[in-house]
Amino acid sequence: MREMLDSKLARFDELEQQMSDPDVLSNSNRIAAVAREHGSLVRLATKYREFKNILDEIAGVTEMGESSDPEERELADMELPGLKERREQLWEELLDMTIGGEDANRNRCVMEIRAGTGGDEAALFARNLYEMYKKYAETKRWKVEVIDASPTELGGFKEITLGFQGDSVFRELQYESGGHRVQRVPETETKGRIHTSAATVAVLPEPEDVEVNIKPDDYRKDIFHASGPGGQHVNKTASAVRLTHHETGIVVSMQDEKSQHKNLAKALRILKSRLYEKMQQEEHDKRAEERKTLVGSGDRSQRIRTYNFPENRLTDHRINATIYKLDQIVAGSVQLITDQLIDHDRQQLRSSMGALDE
Repeated sequence: MREMLDSKLARFDELEQQMSDPDVLSNSNRIAAVAREHGSLVRLATKYREFKNILDEIAGVTEMGESSDPEERELADMELPGLKERREQLWEELLDMTIGGEDANRNRCVMEIRAGTGGDEAALFARNLYEMYKKYAETKRWKVEVIDASPTELGGFKEITLGFQGDSVFRELQYESGGHRVQRVPETETKGRIHTSAATVAVLPEPEDVEVNIKPDDYRKDIFHASGPGGQHVNKTASAVRLTHHETGIVVSMQDEKSQHKNLAKALRILKSRLYEKMQQEEHDKRAEERKTLVGSGDRSQRIRTYNFPENRLTDHRINATIYKLDQIVAGSVQLITDQLIDHDRQQLRSSMGALDE
């Protein structure tokens, strides 16, 4: 953890230098990206700086306690307990701030919701998830943007991509990554039978331009006519965009906007997020023993949660938590389960770190 904190502090210092660099200041897009990343790290960096200063003070006072001067030893004995208490407090605060991994403090992320098995009912469930997260964002005062959507005739979504922005947004939403299963009686069911369907959710940290720099030569851009549910909705001009990243083969299509320029901008956002996720995953694979907790895995193929409407029950399978307040959760009170997930991750992190060395 100290290695990660040192890395974050070094990055913060680098960003502070960039914010006074004339070349950066002359580029409005770049300075905006630098300022956003700087802002996302400022709380953690400031806290860690204070922690390191306390460690230096403790070292100095400990050395003073070994002095041959009785007065210095007495002064050291008086100061040391308070410094150690402050050190422990700061360490606990740093633990809380780093729950969720290296991207915990990001203020922007992308969420992709896709209908799984279950046909129309799965698409309707995907819409329910979208509405649940939208209401949750309202309670947290996060900004929500629909980046792309593929609606169905019955009002569901084959898939929908959202952008979130706000304090601790990735730290909390990352726990939603995985398979979501629903058990309920569909509106179209005439015999009252309970059906099971599913949807998958992927939450990706949205990197800044300075972190993932994509050049036009890095991808192939294809332009095509947007499709829609009916002829009157199909764009008559070629405005839809498909990007294919040469090195990784990642493909992103965007047709939500009527403007080709806007579709390209959105497609690049998604491509950067997926590339960043791939980079992070590769890095995590190299350190396979680091943070192997169920909560932190974020495996999209893993079934993480069951929504049982007849019993008004939500079960999170990662921590074996069951809450009989499903109606409140789908109405936006996702915090009811998120708090438990974060607390579980906190305990896992604390036990893996152990006590601070004296």
